[in-house]
Amino acid sequence: MEVYYTIEKKAVAEFKDRGSKFLAFAFPVKSTEQVKECLQEVKKEHPKATHHCYAYRLGTDGLQYRAVDDGEPSGSAGKPILGQIDSKQLTDVLVIVVRYFGGTLLGVPGLINAYKMSCALVLQLIPAVQKNVEARYQLVFDYTILNDVMIVVKQNNCTVLNQDIQLFCSMEIGIPKSSLDLCLLRLKDIYNLEVKAM
Repeated sequence: MEVYYTIEKKAVAEFKDRGSKFLAFAFPVKSTEQVKECLQEVKKEHPKATHHCYAYRLGTDGLQYRAVDDGEPSGSAGKPILGQIDSKQLTDVLVIVVRYFGGTLLGVPGLINAYKMSCALVLQLIPAVQKNVEARYQLVFDYTILNDVMIVVKQNNCTVLNQDIQLFCSMEIGIPKSSLDLCLLRLKDIYNLEVKAM
């Protein structure tokens, strides 16, 4: 897999069913720490909501995921939310659906539909973005060859994740898997550049 799909901005959508109000929040996230921060933010904004159900999928392999029903009947909230994230083949995405109970019980099929629809609505508002799956490398070099290094980094669409530019420089980059071999060849061609996989 050389590319993956994600979202780059937040969005909010609202869905109503028999008096119950569902607010869906979509967030781009990279870690479980970010998931916790977003959840706290939404709970602060909506302290009176009956439920804060959510699901997320993380990582380019998509192996890190979770679906939480937060007091709703098992499988009626988190799973339908995760199902919508997966149907759009997204990763690094968190969707939180906040429910304000309207007095009428929706039943499990009704809940599944409401959480699914809320998530589908919010994900329709944000364009999915294609990103390159990247391999992380560290570059260590002398300032005099910074220009040569940057030319290769830019031409191969690498992401600069971290850099410390002084007399002796170090840089962490993400190299797209699709151009990894070629990029490494070109970097290794630069005299006195140290390249280490992370």
